[in-house]
This record gives sequence, structure tokens and C-alpha cells, in this order.
Amino acid sequence: MLSLSFLVFLFACFAAVLSATSWTANPFNPASIPLAVRSPYFSAWLNQGEGTALNAAWPTFWTGGIVGWAGFAKVDGVAYNWLGDPAIPDVNFTKATQKSFEFTSTQSIFVMTAGPVDLTITFLSPVEPSNLVNQSFPFSYLSVSAASNDGNDHTVQVYADISAEWVSGDNTLEVEWATSTGVAIVHQVKLSNEQPFTEINDRAQYGTAYHAMLSDDSVTFQTGQDIVVRAQFINHGALPNAQDSDFRGVSNNWPVFALARDLGKVNSTSASSPAVFAVGHVRDPVVQYITASNEVQQRSSLFMAYTNSVYTSRLPITFGLEMQVTTFLNDYENALARAKAFDAQVNQDAAKVSTDYAAIVALSIRQTFGATEITVSKTGSGGYNTSDIMVFMKELSTGGAVNTVDVIYPAWPLFMYINPAMGKQLLEPLLAYQATGQYPNPWAAHDIGSDYPNATGHNDGKDLALPLEETGNMLIMTLSYTQRTNDTSLVTAYYLVQNSLYSANQFSSDVFAGSLANQTNLAIKGIIGLKAMSGIAAFAGDNSKRTGYNSTAVDFLQDWQKLAMSSDGTHLTLSRRSGMALMLTHTAYHWTLDHRHTYSKSDWQMWTAAFVSDNTVRDTLITSVLKYAGDGLSAQPFADLYDTVNGTAQNTRARPVVGGHLALLALQSETAIAPSNSSIGSSTSSTSTPTSPIGGTSGGSSPGATTTTNTTGPTQTKPNSAYASSWRRDHLAVLFGAVLLAAFVVVA
Repeated sequence: MLSLSFLVFLFACFAAVLSATSWTANPFNPASIPLAVRSPYFSAWLNQGEGTALNAAWPTFWTGGIVGWAGFAKVDGVAYNWLGDPAIPDVNFTKATQKSFEFTSTQSIFVMTAGPVDLTITFLSPVEPSNLVNQSFPFSYLSVSAASNDGNDHTVQVYADISAEWVSGDNTLEVEWATSTGVAIVHQVKLSNEQPFTEINDRAQYGTAYHAMLSDDSVTFQTGQDIVVRAQFINHGALPNAQDSDFRGVSNNWPVFALARDLGKVNSTSASSPAVFAVGHVRDPVVQYITASNEVQQRSSLFMAYTNSVYTSRLPITFGLEMQVTTFLNDYENALARAKAFDAQVNQDAAKVSTDYAAIVALSIRQTFGATEITVSKTGSGGYNTSDIMVFMKELSTGGAVNTVDVIYPAWPLFMYINPAMGKQLLEPLLAYQATGQYPNPWAAHDIGSDYPNATGHNDGKDLALPLEETGNMLIMTLSYTQRTNDTSLVTAYYLVQNSLYSANQFSSDVFAGSLANQTNLAIKGIIGLKAMSGIAAFAGDNSKRTGYNSTAVDFLQDWQKLAMSSDGTHLTLSRRSGMALMLTHTAYHWTLDHRHTYSKSDWQMWTAAFVSDNTVRDTLITSVLKYAGDGLSAQPFADLYDTVNGTAQNTRARPVVGGHLALLALQSETAIAPSNSSIGSSTSSTSTPTSPIGGTSGGSSPGATTTTNTTGPTQTKPNSAYASSWRRDHLAVLFGAVLLAAFVVVA
């Protein structure tokens, strides 16, 4: 067993890390703080290191490139900077002092002291598990409220701007912009010469960035050079409602798009009403996807099917989404209530394991959803086929592929806990592509496109070959979804039988470790894939195949146990008959993934924590991940791969695999957060009365009524009653077994 002195030492080191900043941080200060994270191309973070205040650095894209976002406040005529790190010549302003920071699953909340006033600054990136229309809308909120901290009344004005850096990975390119005024003031900016479906430095080279606020007499706006516009607010506390018409390069006198609001007098009895800003980035179409006969289908974000105006980045800039943005802003209070309810439920569920675990989960959710986009196809008449919803995921930072199977697989617990329908919709593009017969290999494809957002397949069969890895992954995910929902629509068969026991020289999911013949973990994944196929056949009522797959899996498992065990019977080996110890051995700092290297992966540690029966081991795994997450040695969005000797992150930032951190939640929960009978636009807030599907309800059939594909909930096809088991049944052997049996832990 682990010694008590070691656990005390580990906790002391962790506590020292958490106390390194000058402000209070709850639950801890992470390497990078999500600010506005909704899609692969709308992803703004505050990189931290040992601790960086909100106004001590510029927000950055997940890659580390700056996305200009500045904020100021005037308090009794004195200017304070609270967001970004701007330099403005010949103008006086003071840095506000960061007092506290808190994050939840959907929010990052800062309290900044600006002289006699405390500003509460909330970045809200909604997670809407019961409303896929809302979830597909690539916008976030920024709200700023003020309260006196000295008992006296004070006048306060607040300001924010974004730069054109939000729309390109090349700051030399020319941009154009427009501002619409009405119920809301909506700034829009895009590249003058867009290049659909292309990237520069992981940034989409098409699409429009938005910055908006509801309009009233207290709100003013301006577009123009950064130092000019910011100086205008600092000197006058308001903007002149003026527009710059000189379109130019992103870095040519840095055009910014600013909004300001006068909060009036504030006091200490209650905070002011918040100034609410909306920020977003919209592309249309978002993905091109291969269909039968090598045709390419252009797919839009789901919310586009529920708008009353048509958006395309190739139309004039003034023809945009003003109505939808206005609805989004009007829905802020309800959106905040839904977010708080979601945060509370996730925290309550995760805290049943431990408060340390709840902290890891809260940091992981926005990052996972931020790699996804929910899409819909169009009909021949130009409408939208809302029965054809597919979710696409970008493999951030490690190749940029589309719907990489061994990236979806580690993230799978998040979708099973929050909304299994999204898991199904992630698998469907892969299954539908292979069903066309265009993929020539007799195993599951690694992905459906090498370069997001081009899901154009691998008709040459030259994708990265991980036959057992990806085929086992697909079968295991298919069965786990079917068990969770009783929806048998994903039931399908794959290649495994001939190649399960001896896997030849193959890569596993952790490709960076190199290939190796006869890997113990690949063999068990293949065997459990066979067992999963037996379960799938049972759901389909095919007893003959159920028995056949089960018998083969049992026979292979018996042989595997003999071949994979070390000669002394104390541990599994990495490669059968190699004698090399397998996986997850403990170092002074963390748990290593593989004896060939000193690194570990946080997602597999959390999968293992969900699998082990010893709570001491479970909690040690959790504490190790939390210690790394808050050690101050990294300044990038959560990197799942890190060195166990010194705790430094490797270059795997912002990857959606951190959805695997929810493994314990997926295993312990009987049902998902999203109700199985929810429709595409149903709202979890009874107080919501929106005028548009964005922010509230929309049409959509309720799942279970028919066997037609449904747009949010699973299709309810009644399975063989003898095998219509609960979520928990066989889960240790199916969902977690494939990797976790391979990641066998021996604690001395």
C-alpha cells in the first residue's frame, strides 16, 4: 500500500503550488483559463503559468497566438484596465488588481478591484446538453458588474473591444467590417478575401467574428485604430458612435471593434446590473463531408436550420446574424441560470468522488466541447435536413484530423455522462463513410479526413493504420452507447476475429510511443471488441452471433491471460512474452504510462481511477492529475500528455481527450444529464421564453415516438428484452476494460 508519509508529502507539494498566486483561486489556478471556448476556431484562453492576472497578458487562441480583447472601466473619472495588456501612448490609466478567480464547468469568474469599486467579470461559454441548437451557436458571453467596496456611491462606465486577430492566422491579411445598430449594436469583421475550408496556423481563413451588446441610451460604440479608440474611452468614458471605413490589414493600425456602457451610480448594497457583451465566430458551411460516389457535401452549423435569415460568409458583410445575436443577448439571464444549474449538477456528482475530482472535471468540459461542431445537411431545395445531424471533432494540436477514432474514444465518457446523442452523432460520420464502400481497408478508419474541416475520407486507404485500436474502439463505443440508450441504430459488425490474439506490429492510440508487435493492450482491446460485438448481437436479437462472438472472446481471453502475464505472475507485460512491465508505474512525481518513456496521460489516469476497486489508488491517481494541472509549470490549455519526472506539459494542448476525465462520472451515473426524451431545442430552464430557437425551445420530434432518426435523443428501438440491460451492466468489461485492463496497476 502507499505510505501515509508519501500521501502527506504529495498533498503538501500540491498545497504549495495552489498558494503561489496573489489572489484567491477556486478550486485552483490552472495552466490556462478558458474565456470563450465554443468551437475549434472560436477558442480564447488566458495562459497562466505560475499565475497571470486577467489584465497582465493578452488572451490567446488555443495555439498561443494573440486574439486581441481589451477591457477598461472608469470609476469616478479614473480609468482602470481589467482585460488584456494594452499600451496606449500619452494616456493615463491604472491596472485593476485581481482579487479572486473562480472557474466552473461553464464559467470563469474574476473579481478585480478598480479603486473604490470591485468589478465582477464573468466569461460564460454555455454548455447546453438538452438543446443542440443552443450548443451549436458559436457565441460566448462576457458580463461586467460593479459594486462599491468602501460604502460610498461611485459612477462607473465599462468598455470592451476585440481586434481583427479573431478572424485569421495571418495578421498581414486585409479585413473588412461593418456595424449594425438597432435593438443591439453588432460589430462584424471578416477577411476581405476568404478561403473556405483552409487554415493558417490552425485558424480558419473564412468566417465572421462578432462583438455585440443590446442597445440603449447608455451604450456607445466605435470602430477604428486600437490606441485611438481606447484613448477615446479613457479620456471621455464613452464612445462617439463612429465607424472607421478604411479597410486594411489586421496589423495595419490594428482596427478594433469597441462597445461601452455607462453603469451609472453603484453602491455597496448590491452589484450593478451587468454590462453584457456577446462574442462569436461564425462560418458557413463549417465542414465538407464525403458521401457516396466520392461526392462532397457541405454542412452548416445546426442553428442555421432555425434562423429566419440566411447567412453565408460570401454575402455582403452587412447581411448577417443580427437577429440571432440579439436573441442570444436577450437570453443572457436564462442562459446564466441554465449554466449555474448545469455547473451545480456536475459539481454535485463529481464531488461524490472527491473535491479534487470535481476540480478536474470542471476544467475539462469546455475544452472537450470546444473541439466539436454540430452540423446539419441541406436539402436539394436549399432547406435543411434536421433529421441528418452529425457532430465533427477536430484533433487539436496533434495533427488536426477530423473525427479521429482514438481521440473520440478517450473523450467518450463525457458524452455518455452529458449527452449520449452527441456521442452517436460523432460516430455516424465514420460509420456512414465506411458504409459507402469507398474506404478500402477491412478495419475501422483512423479518421475521416487529415485536415479539419475537410472530412473528405481516405479512399486510398492511406490513413494511419491502427486496425485493432480503432476497430475495438468503434465496437466498444457502439455497445456502450446502445447500453446507455437502448438505441440499436449504431449496431454494426467489424473486422476483429482473425487478428485479435496476435496483433502484429501495430500502433496503439499512443502513437508517439512507437509501434510494437503483440501489444498486450491491443490484444485485450480486440478481445473486448469481440465481447462487445456479442453484446451488440444480443441487442439485435441474433443469438447465434451473440454466442459465437462470446465463445471466441472467452477462448481468446484465456490464452491472453497466459501470454500477457509475467513469468512470476505479479503483473502484465507490455508485449506478450517480452517480459517488459506494462503501463502505469509510479514515479516520485506522477504515474508513468509506459516503461519506454517517463510521460503519462491524464485521461488514461482518470479512466484507470474509474476502474480500480481500491479507493486509495483511485484518489492517488486523481491527486496526481490535479497536482500536475495546477503545478504552474505550463502556460497552455490543459495538455493531457506530461512528463512524470518534472511535471512539464508536452505539446498536446487543448485536446478534447480530457473528456476522459469524466470516466468516473460516466460509470457511476445511471442516466445522462440530457434527458432521453428531450427534443432538439428543449430548454432546461422553465423561465425561458425566447423568441427564437437560440436560447430556448424549437421544433423537433420527441425520441421514442417512432423509429425515425431523431435530432437530439436516441431512436428508441426495443431490443431483445433479455439483454436490455442497465447502463452499469458489463460496463467494467466493455467501456473501460479495453484500456484499463491493459493499464493494470500494481501498487507495492
